[in-house]
Amino acid sequence: MRWMWIDRFVEFESGRKARSIKNVTLAEDHLHDHFPGFPVMPTSLMIEGMAQTGGILLGETSQFHHMVILAKIPKVEFHGWAMPGDTLTYTATLEDVREDGGMTKCTAHVGERLVAEAEIIFAHVPQSSAGEGGPDQKSFVFTMRLLGVMDVGRAGTAPPPPN
Repeated sequence: MRWMWIDRFVEFESGRKARSIKNVTLAEDHLHDHFPGFPVMPTSLMIEGMAQTGGILLGETSQFHHMVILAKIPKVEFHGWAMPGDTLTYTATLEDVREDGGMTKCTAHVGERLVAEAEIIFAHVPQSSAGEGGPDQKSFVFTMRLLGVMDVGRAGTAPPPPN
């Protein structure tokens, strides 16, 4: 995976629910062209933010024993947009977990305003199926390497500030 479309987790209930945030800023190059004079977060990147939140939630249930890849988005609805200065809050709820994958229901809000909602289905791919050279990280969405992203949102794990 090349980019992370979430900044940090603000809530993580293993096997149940996760909330992450994405601060939308003009420092992101894609906002300069989408759309000129009216910069908004592309809907495809909002989907990716919801998928990353839900995929990490699903992958953590098996300690990332499987690679988790986005398989299908059977439903997505957009109700608005996010602009520079907004904070997107992604909420993913784990609806189904199986040996071959799982499903999450996700929402994206800016404050109290609902911006998007989606159902996202993920597939599990065994780590061993990637071959001797290991998995091609560009082809897979979530692996054990992303566990560090969750550490950001865990309360009380940071070292105390220096005196």
